[in-house]
Amino acid sequence: MTHAFPADLCCPRSRSSANGPELSRVVAGMWRLGAWGMTAQQRLVFVEQCLELGVTSFDHADIYGDYGAETLFGEALALQPALRERMQLVSKCGVKLVSAHRPEHALPHYDTGAAHIVASAENSLRQLRTDRLDLLLIHRPDPLMDFDEIAQAFTQLRRDGKVLHFGVSNFSRHQFESLHRRFALATNQVECSPLHLAPLFDETFDGLQDLGVAPMIWSPLAGGRLFQAGDANGERLRAVIKEIADRLQRPFASVVFAWIMQLPCRPLPLTGTGRVEAVAVAVEATQFTLGRGDWFAILRAARGHDVA
Repeated sequence: MTHAFPADLCCPRSRSSANGPELSRVVAGMWRLGAWGMTAQQRLVFVEQCLELGVTSFDHADIYGDYGAETLFGEALALQPALRERMQLVSKCGVKLVSAHRPEHALPHYDTGAAHIVASAENSLRQLRTDRLDLLLIHRPDPLMDFDEIAQAFTQLRRDGKVLHFGVSNFSRHQFESLHRRFALATNQVECSPLHLAPLFDETFDGLQDLGVAPMIWSPLAGGRLFQAGDANGERLRAVIKEIADRLQRPFASVVFAWIMQLPCRPLPLTGTGRVEAVAVAVEATQFTLGRGDWFAILRAARGHDVA
């Protein structure tokens, strides 16, 4: 059984560019899919509920769920293959973990060689039961990465129609721009939340805004730490967000998502939940804008000091 949601909660689309697909403004993160304890039919229902909300983009990685999350999603998609035309599938590669599912891996390490990028993308296609990825990201910067070799792998995958667009994850501004000069990138997926402000001040977001590239945001709720009792700084931040949420009559998490999405680089936050109600709370953040005073009140509480 699916949920009915108000029409005004439908998630808008992101701003598209020549370099990337038009993703939904909120992206459904599939990192914990294996931990949700869903049957294939329940996974399908969840996907359908996300689509009803306008959340049409689903974020994966080859390593998620001990190399099993993509398979679980593919099993659900196989129950209703026509849904593939209503969604965008994102995956990542470049990390090799020790796993019973990858017995050839002797130690955790990075591999951004062309052969691994191509093989990983092809495996993701099989696991997800699709003929193409809308977006493939290099998961982490690799000290041994060769920008030219990565660009060659991307070119091959696009030429073969297996991947339509490409990006990176957790790259610095310089690393992003170095690869972007060789092959046009669609996004840089980075961590950002009121408890992780680095990309606001280390030029990551400045550089992406300058290029007209929207970042994707992982852990926008700081892995749940925003809801946990802790140190004085965290308590102060929670109190400020709660006061704003209560005054605006919006959910606490919606205010956090709205705070992130208000950045001029137009970030696309990921959810990490299997509860459609929590996805709806993230989507609600697309329906309002914080006043500048409220936005800076959250920043001040997060940093523990005024702007000057």
